[in-house]
Amino acid sequence: MKYVSTRGGLTPTEFSDILLEGLAPDGGLSMPSILPRIDSATLEVWRRLSYAELATEILSLFISDIPKSDIRALCEKTYNSANFNSEEIVPLKKINDKITLVGLSEGPTLAFKDMAMQFLGNIFEYVLAKRNTSLNILGATSGDTGSAAEYALRGKKGVQVFMLSPYGRMSDFQRAQMFSLADQNIHNLSVKGVFDDCQDIVKVLANDLAFKEKYHLGAVNSINFARIVAQVVYYFWAWLRATKDGAQRISITVPTGNFGNILAGHIARQMGLPIKRLVLATNENNVLEEFFRTGIYRPRGAEQTYKTSSPSMDISKASNFERFVYDLMHQDGAKVKALWDELADKGYFDLSEEKHRFEPEFGFLSGTSNHQDRLNTIKAVYEESGIIIDPHTADGVKVALENLHEGVPMLVLETALPLKFADTIKEAIGVELALPEHLSELMELPQHLTVMDNDVAQVRAYLQAHIQADDK
Repeated sequence: MKYVSTRGGLTPTEFSDILLEGLAPDGGLSMPSILPRIDSATLEVWRRLSYAELATEILSLFISDIPKSDIRALCEKTYNSANFNSEEIVPLKKINDKITLVGLSEGPTLAFKDMAMQFLGNIFEYVLAKRNTSLNILGATSGDTGSAAEYALRGKKGVQVFMLSPYGRMSDFQRAQMFSLADQNIHNLSVKGVFDDCQDIVKVLANDLAFKEKYHLGAVNSINFARIVAQVVYYFWAWLRATKDGAQRISITVPTGNFGNILAGHIARQMGLPIKRLVLATNENNVLEEFFRTGIYRPRGAEQTYKTSSPSMDISKASNFERFVYDLMHQDGAKVKALWDELADKGYFDLSEEKHRFEPEFGFLSGTSNHQDRLNTIKAVYEESGIIIDPHTADGVKVALENLHEGVPMLVLETALPLKFADTIKEAIGVELALPEHLSELMELPQHLTVMDNDVAQVRAYLQAHIQADDK
């Protein structure tokens, strides 16, 4: 399996190279040159597999430069009951006859990002050891990516993590979870801005190829395709658990901010997984919902990005959206580059002429949710089933209920456990959520962070001060 760039400027490259590279040298994102196809007979064989076994089979289709036996060992090291609070790893939880949750929050940071990040931590360490080199991860987070990355990479040999987060824009629990880590290889940089500002800084530094090479910069955000392919696994797992035969199709609703989680579903569908519809759910920052409704992509600036009660989706520039546009443009890198040049020049681009393809060809529908919707949905689900869902998952359930189709089971991807957003849960149903015993002291631990302005130069200077550069 070789990888190319969405903007056409990358010589076909092996998986381990794009793993360490992050953003492609031409500013684009890596994608497989050809997606593997899965037939119904293979799907039936996969029904018998554990999660680690299924991950081995799927990941080995995308990773041709690492022996399958080593991939199996990495998957077994990752997907086990020591790391995840469920023997199944990803349990399915039925809310009612219409909606089933896909439980993606059983990992150490209680969010779906653990599903990919725990694997990334192990494969980073494996590849770096094989190459006898080091890597400095530069990332941006709206809340859950940062903690998942830091918990996966803390103490790993050859890796330092520099994580940018928007100052004052995460929940108290998210801040405590990230900033309480005292490991020497973890650096939390709290930027006075919104998530998109953090993401823009990461992209500027990643596009400075001389700086990137000198300081061995890599990425752990979903701009790294390794994140995406690890997420593809749970779409197959969910379908295998929700169906009885290969003829049955399902629909899946995905709460979406940076488009990475639903992109994994798009890839699974393109591989042949019987998904009828992929329903995109946004909060008040509905740039993506607007695109799928109108065909116009118009990201918003920081002043127009709302602070909401589903903060991990407070994103107006979705990095992974470029990968979908690449498929929409028939994988023509020159067209994608032209669109992003137009975006930089005009602030938007118009693909409304392609709108007729969104659902019939790709299965995409979309919807949006607001704070009151969130509260109403959390309350309704709790009263009906006794299940408490987090605000992001509530956005998903609300939009899922608007897009049900007779005879097609609807799954909703759970994004986090509700205790990460205790204030909103209390507002919705009046319940005070207690921290589990192993996290009971988390909120009282000292926090380690560096606050800085929304300034590339400040971040650059911090990296220079804390990384031993390669001056060769």
